[in-house]
Amino acid sequence: MAYQVLARKWRPQNFGQMVGQQHVLRALLTALQENRLHHAYLFTGTRGVGKTTIARIFARCLNCETGVTPEPCGVCRSCTEIAEGRHLDLIEVDAASRTRVEDTRDLLDNVQYAPTRGRYKIYLIDEVHMLSGHSFNALLKTLEEPPPHVKFLFATTDPQKLPVTILSRCLQFNLKSMPVDMIRAHLAHILTAESIEHEAGALRIIARAADGSMRDALSLTDQAIITGAGQVTDAAVQDMLGMLPDGYLMTLLQALLAADAPRLLAVIGQMAELAADFAVAVESLIALLHRIMVLQVLGAADDGQDLQQLAAAITPADLQLYYQLALHGRRDFALHPDPRTGFEMLMLRMLAFQVQSPGPATFPKKKTLTPPLAAPTDSVAGAAIPTVALPPERESSSPADQPATVAVVQTVESLDLDVTAAPEVPEPVPAQEFPPPSRAVGPAPVETAPGPAERAAAVPVSPALPVPVMPVSGAQPADNAWHALLPALGLGGMALQLAGHCLLKQHTESEILLWLDRSGENLQSGNALAQLQAALERHFGQAVSLTLELTDLTEETPEQRRLRLQRERQLQAEAAIQADDFVRQLQNTLGASIVPGSIRPRNSD
Repeated sequence: MAYQVLARKWRPQNFGQMVGQQHVLRALLTALQENRLHHAYLFTGTRGVGKTTIARIFARCLNCETGVTPEPCGVCRSCTEIAEGRHLDLIEVDAASRTRVEDTRDLLDNVQYAPTRGRYKIYLIDEVHMLSGHSFNALLKTLEEPPPHVKFLFATTDPQKLPVTILSRCLQFNLKSMPVDMIRAHLAHILTAESIEHEAGALRIIARAADGSMRDALSLTDQAIITGAGQVTDAAVQDMLGMLPDGYLMTLLQALLAADAPRLLAVIGQMAELAADFAVAVESLIALLHRIMVLQVLGAADDGQDLQQLAAAITPADLQLYYQLALHGRRDFALHPDPRTGFEMLMLRMLAFQVQSPGPATFPKKKTLTPPLAAPTDSVAGAAIPTVALPPERESSSPADQPATVAVVQTVESLDLDVTAAPEVPEPVPAQEFPPPSRAVGPAPVETAPGPAERAAAVPVSPALPVPVMPVSGAQPADNAWHALLPALGLGGMALQLAGHCLLKQHTESEILLWLDRSGENLQSGNALAQLQAALERHFGQAVSLTLELTDLTEETPEQRRLRLQRERQLQAEAAIQADDFVRQLQNTLGASIVPGSIRPRNSD
């Protein structure tokens, strides 16, 4: 007798022999037991998951001579002929070869005639999505109201291509891809029944390569039997699929654990002598790392001693890092000058970045920013974050003027540094004297940022605050009172911009005189002035007359102060990153660079 391939020899003949797809089988068995039979069934799913097989078994259940039953006898004339594909009332059609509308019309011409031998005339149309639009239109009426002796069984791998009018007339069952463990267990059962020696690792590789298809797994098993001279071994399957033997990859991981770079490169050289496909080697390494992760979490009885030793020796942190680096290495593999260089750089990158394994090429897992000067810490989300001092030329003499906090985020995928710093918004206490500005030229005074309590005290709790009547004098104060008054006015838009270019010159009971710097001359508008005057009247609780005097100011306006503090925060954040030891280590070791413009103070404008 001619050899019969495993996929055909072990094709299930009843629902009890089916592997998986229990959600579909339960529905069909219930329909058969309670005689609730629909006239059209659609089975969808990827290749090799049992669509056509379930349709044929269902046809046997419908036409078995013992009656409509969920368990066909398998020995009667109808069951035998359906199994052999020669039953007159089972019209099995490959839609890919009969796409024309004329073929569909010819097929449906005999629908009205009663079945020749069976109980039902069954139309099994495989790959039904290949029919043309006109063929679907010709099928619609018959599909919706067929004669009682007709059943339609459709199978397709692409249900999205079917018209909604067809889908709405069918009971649709979606078959799932087969899990790896289910495929491996079924292959072991078949090979044991066939008296073929096999190794558990080889069956795992075949099950993974089948990608959810039982038919593909059986075809690969047939090929593996031939390759292994009647046996299914790990070496034969790996050679058949072009995979690298696990021994090389395990040796590479052992060299990583020992931080032995010469041994690492020597093993890669041996792989090159075998003409190994390094792109496939990366995928094999990813699969091996996954097996070790699963072994660490769950354990497995059929894993070898070497694999168990690796699972005990590699820390979970290193293992996760290796897996992530391998994924990124596979993504960027085509960018390397040659495959061997790409694989070598991947392994050396793993050696450089391992976080807990011993060895000279170990980077710290976490870097804590240490301030060059003692400074109070702030708390964000429950974690204390140290502050970083400004460069000497910008330091303030006041402890309250310590710089904002800085945080560094470093990722393996990209060496771009995302740096943020929390700003401090200075709000000095309102001054009590308002002499006019002098024309003395000199540097602006250094700001002292108040603490939270001081800022709370600086905000007025009543709109009517006593402001003394100030005479005009020739000396300008160190800090104009307008800086403290402006935040309490609650301005926005153009009115806020106009007020930001002003300073207070004189304030009496009913008059307020402001200097307006010439840089804000174009901000004057009737609406802005009206909003500013209204805000002042609300604040002081009385009507006031507002006057603006255009002049060249030498003292810092609120807008200039805001810009200066923003520049200082930016310089502070950049200086903190440039001085960080971890950032310098990344630059010196990996050639990393800080992307220009990527450093931003936290909550910056």
